[in-house]
Amino acid sequence: IRDRHDMCDYGYAVVQTLVTDIQPDPHVKQSMNEINAAQRRRIAAADQAEAAKIVAVKTAEAEAEAKKLSGIGLAEQRKAVVAGLRESIKSFTEQTQVTEFQVMQLLLMNQYFDTLKDMAQHSRSSTVFMPHTPGVVGGLGDQLRDSFMMASAALAGEVAATGVPVGPPATTSQTGNR
Repeated sequence: IRDRHDMCDYGYAVVQTLVTDIQPDPHVKQSMNEINAAQRRRIAAADQAEAAKIVAVKTAEAEAEAKKLSGIGLAEQRKAVVAGLRESIKSFTEQTQVTEFQVMQLLLMNQYFDTLKDMAQHSRSSTVFMPHTPGVVGGLGDQLRDSFMMASAALAGEVAATGVPVGPPATTSQTGNR
């Protein structure tokens, strides 16, 4: 605008001007470049944070799915073990005069020795302290049986107190004498 008035003094009227190359002060240029760089860094940081969030979510989803599938596999494995034990007990008691309780004690003893063998072969620890007497296996069996009976009694007590069944129905059967 200043140039427009200066030129009028000489008889020229500037109507329109085409500016093709602006050369701002070097400090202004540097400030503009820093502003643009800061904006690009801010966008890049937001993109990186979003990518990290997606990776974390996908990792958590994968871990959850793996744990779910592991649990399903473990449940199926336990069902197969129980079915195998049931069949073994039935077969053994039909062919001999041994009671179901005695068969369970024999199977428990067998599993106990298998566990000791596995620990000796595959354990990374150098020392394991375990009570190891003939009565230990029987004691473990007694503890398991007692805990099942207490759980059944507790469920029966809750049903009696509230009138609402909790969990699967408790079944008790006496399968042998001691």
